[in-house]
Amino acid sequence: MLNCAVIMGRLVADPELRTTTSGISVTSFRVAVDRNFVRQGEERQADFIDVVAWRQTAEFVSRFFRKGSMIAVQGSIQTRNYEDRNGNKRTAVEIVADNVSFCGSKSESGTTGGSTARYDEPARPQSTPAFASGGMGDFSDIQDDDELPF
Repeated sequence: MLNCAVIMGRLVADPELRTTTSGISVTSFRVAVDRNFVRQGEERQADFIDVVAWRQTAEFVSRFFRKGSMIAVQGSIQTRNYEDRNGNKRTAVEIVADNVSFCGSKSESGTTGGSTARYDEPARPQSTPAFASGGMGDFSDIQDDDELPF
C-alpha cells in the first residue's frame, strides 16, 4: 500500500507552534494550491489543503514560514473523525508532513538559505556566473592523442 502526498503552494496564514501536554511540538497550517487547468474567461481556482507537522518539522515551519510563503510539503494523507461544537460528526482530511522545503525566492520567504537557514546569515548577491552567459565559441577541442593512464 502507498500513501504519499506532495503539494506546493502558499501558506494561507502564519503557522502557530503549539505544544502537547507531553511536550511535543505541533503546528497545523493551510496551503493554497493552484489548480493546473483554467477555463478561458475564468479565474484560476485553488484548493486549500490542511497540513499538520510534528516535532522538528513543526518548529522549522513556525520559525521560517509566514503567510504567503511558498512551501513544498511531502507527507501522507490522514483522516480523522471528530464531533463539532453542535454535536455533528465531521471528518477531517489532512496531510501529515514528513518533509517541508522552501520553494520561493529568498526575498519571498524572508530567509537567507535552505533548510539550514539562520536569521543572522548575511544575504549573498544574486549575480549570474560568467559561464552562464557564454556561447559555444567559448569552448575549443582538445587535441590529445596520448593513451589514457588507466
